[in-house]
Amino acid sequence: MSLFSPIRTAIVGFGTVAEKVHAPLIDVCPDLVLSAVVERKSNKCEQIYPDVTTYRSLEELLEQDGADLIVITTPNEYHFPYAKLALEAGKHVVVDKPVTIFSHEAEELKALAEEKGKICTVFQNRRFDGDFLTIQELIKNETLGKIVYLESHFDRFRPEVSDNWREKEVPGNGITYDLGTHLIDQAIVAFGLPESLQADIRKEREHAIADDHFDITLFYTDKKVRVTAGVLVAAPTPKFLLLGEKGSYLKYGLDVQEAALKSGQKPEGTNWGHEPEEKWGKLYLENEEKFLHTVPGDYRIFYQNIADAILKQKSLKVEISQAISVLKLIEASFHSSKSGNRISRTEGNW
Repeated sequence: MSLFSPIRTAIVGFGTVAEKVHAPLIDVCPDLVLSAVVERKSNKCEQIYPDVTTYRSLEELLEQDGADLIVITTPNEYHFPYAKLALEAGKHVVVDKPVTIFSHEAEELKALAEEKGKICTVFQNRRFDGDFLTIQELIKNETLGKIVYLESHFDRFRPEVSDNWREKEVPGNGITYDLGTHLIDQAIVAFGLPESLQADIRKEREHAIADDHFDITLFYTDKKVRVTAGVLVAAPTPKFLLLGEKGSYLKYGLDVQEAALKSGQKPEGTNWGHEPEEKWGKLYLENEEKFLHTVPGDYRIFYQNIADAILKQKSLKVEISQAISVLKLIEASFHSSKSGNRISRTEGNW
């Protein structure tokens, strides 16, 4: 592989997430160039990025050495075999969350990447949400004193089952592998691994095939974290509620970046990720209530870090070992929900 910038980058699968999120972020990264895409039937990517070469299979792309960094955005069931194939071919790999379906698969990818001397990591863009960066700042600055509780929601109102693969009878389907991956990852970044967990995962909508609701509590020695998401939530619920000995922080609404990307805005400029004042969260201290400026979010950090890790040997901000821990917590959550039992760290082996 070339040691020079920009790094030839390929996207495997060009669905909505690839088109609206990955491709624009790669496109604006000065040290990456979107040079190839794998699309089975269409040439959609070429219509947006004319310099891209379209391949009909990952095998064809690898055989023709079409890229040095492979970004996998296919349905979850293909993540492991495609990532393994790319690593075996000596390529760096970014896999959309949750990385693989099973933790043992992610462990195999980690070992293979180390053997090949290549990067293999998971796309965790929501570490760079403005509201979560604000939460981290509050914790770091001890604004609320000792933290005792964090509640994290990702609620939506989607009463009809969709035709999306995540709602079909396929491996790795459901809301827990989708949104749960983000919320559990954020909890680990904020507080480390929990001592135990208890989960309630269910199908709430009529005719639902995949899980569409989860409520998972992570227990720490001195605090607890509740992460939850559902698709039958029409009323506003807080995105974050953080409680400490000196006060509380309450935040509504999602980070502005995803909506901006989906509307076609290019992720560039100094105002990218800035949240308008009317969306700021509120700080409740003993003798004071005030709106708190949301730290600007920036998904661009992720791919710039990937480039820096490849070109300058900088440390990855998102490690595959962290993704393995998230998967083990998800696996333990399904076990807890089925058994009704609280699962300890020793039992879950995370």
